[in-house]
Amino acid sequence: MRFPRRQFLRMVASAAAIRAFSGLALADAFPSRPVHLIVPFPPGGPTDIVARPLAQLLGDELKTSVIIDNRGGAGGSLGANVVAKSAPDGYTLLMATVGTNAINTSLYKNLPYDAVRDFTPIALVASAPVAIVVHPSLPAADLAGLIALAKKEPGKLNYGSAGNGSPGHLTGEMFKATAAIDIRHVPYKGSAPAVVDLLAGQIQMMFDPLQSVVSQVRAGKLRAIAISSAARSPVLPSVPTIAESGYAGFETTAWWGIFAPAGIPAAEAKTLAEDIERVTRGKALHDTLAQLGVVPTPLTLGVFGEFQQREIAKWGKAVRDSGATIE
Repeated sequence: MRFPRRQFLRMVASAAAIRAFSGLALADAFPSRPVHLIVPFPPGGPTDIVARPLAQLLGDELKTSVIIDNRGGAGGSLGANVVAKSAPDGYTLLMATVGTNAINTSLYKNLPYDAVRDFTPIALVASAPVAIVVHPSLPAADLAGLIALAKKEPGKLNYGSAGNGSPGHLTGEMFKATAAIDIRHVPYKGSAPAVVDLLAGQIQMMFDPLQSVVSQVRAGKLRAIAISSAARSPVLPSVPTIAESGYAGFETTAWWGIFAPAGIPAAEAKTLAEDIERVTRGKALHDTLAQLGVVPTPLTLGVFGEFQQREIAKWGKAVRDSGATIE
């Protein structure tokens, strides 16, 4: 079939325009390159344990790589600040914790970021209780025994946590006040190094989210004497809660969620929120985390933002009541 020259040229131009437009659309599609997930604690800790399976499954949903970048220090504030100062394009995300985006707001006098103004809440991912674990050599079989020992030798017992402002730290401070005991806090740059020192007997006890210590408890290398949730954990059903051990109403929960820098486009935020919600509601993440005592907890965008505001208020009161503060 023959076409007049002018018609042929118009057809060629139209085809080129379509190809160019399609190429532009593909280039602009989100995501078009790997996404970096900043984990504000060292590898091996509770935040890292949640982040790694999430990153793999989220990458499958987004059809790109989600790369873990561990930036530990200052109770997670160093890594959180990296994200707060990053470009709001959806390619740098924070694996936030109750510490970085709720507790630290009241705990630190000079926090380098604003936990609300500098971030966009994307999705809540998971939650877990804090466990009280002790070295097997400590002569305390239960919580009552631990409290009796602490009162007998005030200031002698050391407890480790993932760092100042971590859920373990503040749960420890709240428990000190509730039980009227004197135990000394030893902050670490993440849970993993704290567990190493606890196993070596350098510290006597630790407050930390359940998933970072459950394997050591199962192996008999550490002894769990209580957990901070309202109900017992299915993974350690014989371990009582703090509330049922004589301190009714005592409850704290660690949580993890994804935040982006403030100003991320609504379309990118929606894509991330929808894909993360699919992951958190899926069987794969549930099966991975459930064996560690972690519960997938899907909340997205505005609802997650409202949850964060409530957590800031709740933990702010806990910080003030405990008297804890960090320069």
